Amino acid sequence: MDIFAHALWANAGARKLNQIADKKGNQKFSIAWTTFWGIFPDLFAFSWPFALRIFAVLSGSLALSNFFQRPPIAEESAFQNGFAVVGNLYPYSHSLIIFAAVFLIVWLIYRRPRFELLGWGLHILIDIFSHSIQFYPTPFLFPISDWRFPYGVAWSGQIFMIINYSLLLIVFLYFAISKIRRKNNARSNKVQDL
Repeated sequence: MDIFAHALWANAGARKLNQIADKKGNQKFSIAWTTFWGIFPDLFAFSWPFALRIFAVLSGSLALSNFFQRPPIAEESAFQNGFAVVGNLYPYSHSLIIFAAVFLIVWLIYRRPRFELLGWGLHILIDIFSHSIQFYPTPFLFPISDWRFPYGVAWSGQIFMIINYSLLLIVFLYFAISKIRRKNNARSNKVQDL
């Protein structure tokens, strides 16, 4: 799934969990941190190659017009390409095993679960089903197994994008309507108290 949609789904998840926590009187999630962790796997895997390409453009070894074009590997140095490293970083940031280990370590350090990290787990779960076997299939069992879900739907397809962003629109309309209703209920309660 694209990084913007990952951010929106993590944000929506945190908002819904905050609504539940508010009703139960529990501690709320940081929406900003949950959103960050929702995009972290892709930032970890893909930021390094983009940084290398930016440096290559600034140093003059790559023309700006070629920034998003990928010439044949034989014509391009590994430094200019930069994307060769993605294959090495991607399994670490897209593994439920690695995520669970980090979640537990952070829990031990803070002596309580940091639920904001669930944005990372949500990212992986979404990617398992929204990446086809041809384009970065999610190695969610790394390093225990190299098995990847073979029936994923390509997130870049037009139909998937329309459905995904339509669902996001519905979810955020739900949050907006819920917020308006809460404000109206609070106002009517104040009026009744007078």
